[in-house]
Amino acid sequence: MNTPLRRVGLAMLAMIILLLANATYIQIIKADEYRTDPRNRRVLYEEYSRERGKILVRDKNNQMQVVATVNPTNDRLRFLRVYNNAPTWAPVTGYYSIRYGAGGLERAEDEILNGSDDRLFVRRLSDLITGRDPRGGNIELTINPAAQTAAYAAMEKAGYAGSVVALNPKTGEILAMVSTPSYDTNGLSAHDPEAQEQAWQTFNNDKRKPMLNRAISETYAPGSTFKLVVAAAALADGKNKDTQVTSADKIAVGGSELRNYNRGFCAGAPNGVTMETALSLSCNTAFAQLASELGNDKLRDQAAKFGLGEEDLTIPMSVEQSCIGPRASCMDVVDRNALFQTGIGQRDVRLTPLQNAQIVAAIANGGERMKPQLVKSILAPDLSEISHLDEDSLGRAMSRDTATQLRDMMITSESKTGGEGKRDGLTIASKTGTAEAGLDPKNTPPFAWYVAFAPAEDPKVAVAVVVESQDVAATGGKLSAAIGRATMNAALGGA
Repeated sequence: MNTPLRRVGLAMLAMIILLLANATYIQIIKADEYRTDPRNRRVLYEEYSRERGKILVRDKNNQMQVVATVNPTNDRLRFLRVYNNAPTWAPVTGYYSIRYGAGGLERAEDEILNGSDDRLFVRRLSDLITGRDPRGGNIELTINPAAQTAAYAAMEKAGYAGSVVALNPKTGEILAMVSTPSYDTNGLSAHDPEAQEQAWQTFNNDKRKPMLNRAISETYAPGSTFKLVVAAAALADGKNKDTQVTSADKIAVGGSELRNYNRGFCAGAPNGVTMETALSLSCNTAFAQLASELGNDKLRDQAAKFGLGEEDLTIPMSVEQSCIGPRASCMDVVDRNALFQTGIGQRDVRLTPLQNAQIVAAIANGGERMKPQLVKSILAPDLSEISHLDEDSLGRAMSRDTATQLRDMMITSESKTGGEGKRDGLTIASKTGTAEAGLDPKNTPPFAWYVAFAPAEDPKVAVAVVVESQDVAATGGKLSAAIGRATMNAALGGA
């Protein structure tokens, strides 16, 4: 009998040890993960017992505007999250829901907003001693509310799906981040479970994907806007804006032909044109040939200097990786035929709108690329400043001379670009793009792009606009240019 009892006893001892080990693993090693998991309702209930911090922006008069706040309630969830002009700000704020957790900035900066961040420890201790109701910290955004409102209004009025991103090229501050169609985040913050579920189902079942943040979570073929990257690589390789490039009307690519938009010679000149002319008229054959001559390594290196291929960029929300090659080999162009197509921003090239804004911002900033940031400052509950944005250079994407030549080429490009919103006395440097999409690109509406910065002589705002067009004949100049100019005009304090 002793042997069987001994075996049972040892088995029970082993199970107790395993149980203790599992409890230790859960309570110590996995504690932070479970605590921050948006599905953890106990944490959410505790958070709703204290006043969540505000999300704020500062207008041109240096006055604070409230984007997200809370209202007191009489139910067990003491505070209701409320968003002002919710669809305009949804890509920036994200949502905060008792049922569906948090998204966007609400999730990325949750510890500040709910008051659990270590930087608020002294405040929490003071609240405990004095008996004050605990409150979360506040977030001040880098967003320019006039630019954000103008960009959203222009996209919404036209009924466009797409995105607008504007940056301060000198600091990396994100001045606007719009994604349309958008959604009303107040539906998800409601305390009524049925209302929350109805809103969630409505948004998720909408084929237009209103909850998709197209600015940072979607990638698009950049079309001719990618010619700026090719031009930068060519300038770095010893060429200049007056270098003669091919003006051929077509180039054989595999079993097909790559042609210019006008189906003829670039600028009507059969014997070549300057690179500046080729960029301003967006001649495909010139940049396809340049990309082929540069080769994979030089094109990849230049693209990487602009930030393509980065996997860990946060603003503080995570940003989708932008690539020039297939997803499995993000920064490698597979063959020579692919190089031709890559040179005009097609084939496997995919950029987020934020990435395209970074490219023009680096050109605007004399070649230096600044880290894009959405949070300007962290504020205590009493609005005293805890920390402030630190400008962060991500390195030099090109020389100052290269940036100056690209700027001049983009000014020429803008002079040949139509659309509304041009302002007397304001010099804009820009590039448009019309990117083919789908399995049948000739019969599929393209992505219409406009990237620009202004004032060209002293840039204060850089913008990227992409529209998921519904017209196969759409172009960046027809659809996106007016929206980009409206955004820049608003950011600069114009009408």
